[in-house]
Parts: sequence; structure tokens; C-alpha cells
Amino acid sequence: MNFFKYIHAVGTGVKGNRDLSFDESVDMMTQMLDQSIPSEQISAFLLGWRLKPETTDEFRGAISACDKYIQKTDIANSIELGYPFDGKVKNPYIFPLVAKVIKSKDLNLVLTGDNLQPSKGGITIKDISKSIKFDSNIHYFDRSIFFKQMHNLTDVRNKLGLRTAFNTIEKLPHVANSNYAITGVFHKPYVKKYIEIFSDRYKRFALLQGNEGTPELFSKGRLWISADDKVDEYIIDPKHYGIDYTKSWESISYEESIAQLENPTKEFVKLAKLNGAIYLFVVNQAKSIDEAFEMLE
Repeated sequence: MNFFKYIHAVGTGVKGNRDLSFDESVDMMTQMLDQSIPSEQISAFLLGWRLKPETTDEFRGAISACDKYIQKTDIANSIELGYPFDGKVKNPYIFPLVAKVIKSKDLNLVLTGDNLQPSKGGITIKDISKSIKFDSNIHYFDRSIFFKQMHNLTDVRNKLGLRTAFNTIEKLPHVANSNYAITGVFHKPYVKKYIEIFSDRYKRFALLQGNEGTPELFSKGRLWISADDKVDEYIIDPKHYGIDYTKSWESISYEESIAQLENPTKEFVKLAKLNGAIYLFVVNQAKSIDEAFEMLE
């Protein structure tokens, strides 16, 4: 189908814009992934689509198109961690330590990474994978291998330089067919949208008000779990678990980030245990986060 139809749908202003159907969204995303259209048209659509803004059906159609390209590998007893592809800026990643503290609990962590995408300019999962030897319960998938069509759009996205719908779509590719998933969310209004987009792809789907938009809790925040057509909300405060960790408000270098993982403080390890407890609770290995935390103590 002529791609100009889709640009017109998102780029003619409030009175002229319209939402795409599910099938149109599948076709739109397929043309972008195939790059059967010029990069200028891809950029124009992505900008207009974000400003319109995107609907749940459009997101679901785009994700359905992605599913046709993704090379999947089954990982049993796994939880998919949905990280943003624009990286972390102010704090180190904690997932390598989480993997260590839950290693005896028969739970695999599934992560995906790629080259830096717009717009934060942070340290990526792929960056960390080059310097840290992951434990055997971390399964890292590089998108240049399992989903090269999306990887190949990196240059177009970086030239545009803005966050787009891709930043949402790419976080949870379901590459390992995991029954469980958790991703980060900035603001409560996005909780409903993320649940509508992703929850039916998992047995239990969780959202965490995590550090820098990641599924990593560094300070008091909320957890939402969607399962069996209902959503439960929990407030989690590290201080309740005797954790006195102060997150950084300043940018850190790659070297500093790696150093904090290789020589973690006692409080950072305790924080890793809390994050591990959250994941164990999400996958039903414990009846509460308190119980899961005690299991790891």
C-alpha cells in the first residue's frame, strides 16, 4: 500500500489526522522494517505519529508486524526485562548483581540490547555486555542478530534524534517466549497503555516505577502487576527493608558504572536483593515481596 496514505493520516493536523487500523499498522510497520520506502518518509511518519499520538491498536499492529521478523529462542523459567534502548545516564545497572543473588532460585533473566537509540544518550545494555561477564542465568540477545530489521533502522532514528513510538515497541520483543515480563514506566497514566499493549503476551505482566525508566528499583516507587484481567498495585520502599541507598542525580561515566558493578557497596547488594525479590514475586515464586526478600536473606 502507498505509504503516503499513512503520512497523510498522521501529518495533516488535528482536523485531518486519523488513527490507523490494526491491519494498516501492520502494513505501515512492515514497510518501515523492510525499508521499502525512503528514510525521509520513515522519519516524517515517526514524527507525525508521535505528535498525533499513537493508539493502542496502532501499537499492537506494529508489534504484530515485528513478531514476523524476530528470531525467537525459548528460555524456560524466564522473566523478560524490558529496558529502554537509550541507556542509563545517572546510575549503574543493577541486573548483573540481581542475577547473582537469585541464581539458586531457578529464574532466568532475559535482556535485549543494541546500539544506542535516541534520545537520552546513556550507557546501554549492549555496552555493559562488553565489559561484564554475565552469570549463566542471564540470557542476553543482541538485536543485530535476532531482529536485524529494527537494528537496521538505527541510523534513521539517530538522524531524527527524537524519541518515537519505536522506544515503546522495542522494549519487550518477547524474544525468549517468556511467561513473565517487567518493564519500567515513568508516569502512572502510561500504566494503562502499557497493559493494553503488552499484557496479553504474558502470563503475568509487571510495570515498575523504576530508575531512569528501567525495571530497576532504586528508591520508593510503585509496582503494578497485570494478571487474570485485573491489575494490582504495590508501593515498595527500600527503607522498609533496611536499605539506605542514595541514587545519583549526576551523570556517571561508563568506567564508574562498571566499577560500581565490580566492587558494589553493601547497600547496593541489598538493593539487588530487593530487585531480585520483586522479580521472584512477579513470577509467583513468593506470595509477597517481603517473603521473597526473606528467601534471599
